Amino acid sequence: MRHALLEAEATHRAIKLAQVAGAPIYIVHLSAAQALAQVAAARDEGFNAFAETCPQYLFLSTDDLARPGFEGAKYVCSTPLRPAEHQAALWRGLRTDDLSVVSTDHCPFCFKGQKEMGIGDFSKIPNGLPGVETRMDLLHQGVVEGHISRKRWIEIASATPAKMFGLYPRKGTIAPGSDADIVLYDPDATQVHSAATHHMAVDYSCYEAARPRARCARCCRAAG
Repeated sequence: MRHALLEAEATHRAIKLAQVAGAPIYIVHLSAAQALAQVAAARDEGFNAFAETCPQYLFLSTDDLARPGFEGAKYVCSTPLRPAEHQAALWRGLRTDDLSVVSTDHCPFCFKGQKEMGIGDFSKIPNGLPGVETRMDLLHQGVVEGHISRKRWIEIASATPAKMFGLYPRKGTIAPGSDADIVLYDPDATQVHSAATHHMAVDYSCYEAARPRARCARCCRAAG
């Protein structure tokens, strides 16, 4: 089950191997408070250790895995969802920059015909969650709820990934010569995440009936 302590141990080991090699390291899909502590300790020592988390670890938990019937199969992913008490540490890590990026690990397995392959044998459940469409909205919910600032929202979702992966300043900033996707948000609007309304080619939403106050009011393509 990839226990949280084992995630921490693996994170620590990977960081130490990177230190021996004299190379920076980027930890993906970090989900546990104990693993985040390993990244924070390395950064406090001045080592180039970077980590990302995903929206599912900020908003979902083992309570979703325990949904009745076979509904929990919708929430099977790696690293696995953790108890809800880990979420506060992850939000804090985003504020302090011990977590530098929020990605999605988008895996759009349908419930019908794909997740259902695990009926009778949980080891056959395809591993992953759909989330590429909902990432920005869910992070804006973090702004609305006071977990992160609006400036930090843009940093972890756009600016920092562009810088880390060699796309800046072509991406990650609004400036002359840059290629920017501009989205205007109405902080007072509400929307319901639903498979009936999203555009992803998957038959369920992990956040069905969630009501983040984060609706896109207008979108446009802009090349500065």
